[in-house]
Amino acid sequence: MARLAVFASGRGTNFVAIARALKSRRLHTLEFLLCDRKAAPAFDRAGELGVESYYATYVNRTREAAEAEMLGHLARHAVDVVALAGYMRLFTPFFFRGFHGDIVNLHPALLPKYPGAHGIEESYASGDRELGISIIRVDEGCDTGPVLLQKSFMRKGNESLGEIEARIHALEHEWFPRVVMDLLDAADERRMK
Repeated sequence: MARLAVFASGRGTNFVAIARALKSRRLHTLEFLLCDRKAAPAFDRAGELGVESYYATYVNRTREAAEAEMLGHLARHAVDVVALAGYMRLFTPFFFRGFHGDIVNLHPALLPKYPGAHGIEESYASGDRELGISIIRVDEGCDTGPVLLQKSFMRKGNESLGEIEARIHALEHEWFPRVVMDLLDAADERRMK
């Protein structure tokens, strides 16, 4: 049985999708949710699901100090995989030296196009016909890690930004849990060897 932690900064809808997928399979555990924003609605979702949660602030301390706290939580829970579900921070080399499991991120655009915090808006404004999501292994750059999976759709051209966001989120909620499950399965197999 592999162990997962989810990091989020916002609403937590992808966190919920992952939690539901884990609950339905009952092969792995969701150890905790970590948020960097005290008022993140994801905390409420974790409470509703009975998932432990932590707040790790970056305010008035170095990034390494915040990351040391996160690494402590990961070590105490023996986490194998970290899923970044709308987590809006980059990690320093310190974090990568301290955590040796898989770190996977969900991005709401077809990388390498439109990296960063405004992927949906930038891809929508671009006029590109094909839009979608990317699921990547996290490295030290901003949305520069190797792509594990991309899923896309063709837009008609007359959709509103809200309609495009809904289609992007539908892809996220379907595919991100699947990739996370695959990584947990692989971590479990490595542990059993």
